[in-house]
Amino acid sequence: MSAAKAARQTTGAYAIELHNVNVFYGEKLAVKDVSLNIQRQKITAFIGPSGCGKSTVLRSINRMNDLIGGARVTGEVVYNGENLYASNIDAVEVRRRIGMVFQKANPFPKSIYDNVAYGPRLLGVRGKKQLDEIVERSLKGSFLWDEVKNDLKKSGLALSGGQQQRLCIARTIAIEPDTILMDEPCSALDPIATQAIEELMRELVKKYTIVIVTHNMQQAQRVADMTAFFSIRKEALEGGKDRRWGVLVEYAHTPQIFESPQFEETERYIGGEFG
Repeated sequence: MSAAKAARQTTGAYAIELHNVNVFYGEKLAVKDVSLNIQRQKITAFIGPSGCGKSTVLRSINRMNDLIGGARVTGEVVYNGENLYASNIDAVEVRRRIGMVFQKANPFPKSIYDNVAYGPRLLGVRGKKQLDEIVERSLKGSFLWDEVKNDLKKSGLALSGGQQQRLCIARTIAIEPDTILMDEPCSALDPIATQAIEELMRELVKKYTIVIVTHNMQQAQRVADMTAFFSIRKEALEGGKDRRWGVLVEYAHTPQIFESPQFEETERYIGGEFG
């Protein structure tokens, strides 16, 4: 990304804009014609039934779909004034600026310290004092410092599930992204650990833009400022088969989605009629 465009990252209401985004896996259309604007320093939740393309759209934002063979994205994902799918854009740099936390905590088989220091080292940080400062700041930022500050040489794999997920968040923010994508970050956690992650999200959003995919509608209501509801469309084919793809049905402030949705389909999903 050019320095001039990057310098604009702290201005404007929208962190990311999706314009007519389609995602294909091979010849199969997975998501059709998604357009939405993600507000800066807000939490946006993607909700909808299984198979509706929530995670596919999320992964298109930081080009994680590039890592899947046969995946192809059309349309535009605009970030700081640039289309992230333009030929001159470095996908690795995109993933540095737009970090990701996955459904299952995936700490490296390294010490807590080395997990957090991994990204900064890749970016060329070598000084111990600077790395120490980054590790401490990131662990504090993920609400984990007080629990591990005396055990930084301990393996990240030895932490509890909730602690591992917060370690992964610390690892993400250590490289100072602008935006954090979270794909079902609490699905494998107990209620106490889930509450800790939700409290962390509300703290992180003071500095970062957050987009979260969740199957938990109560979680979306608790943490999200904006909510996008995705659903499935299908077309009958010969032989009793069908072709399915995901679409964005409705996108609005979270209270509107849950209390006065514009579309009957949204209301039916919120009411538990399908999912």
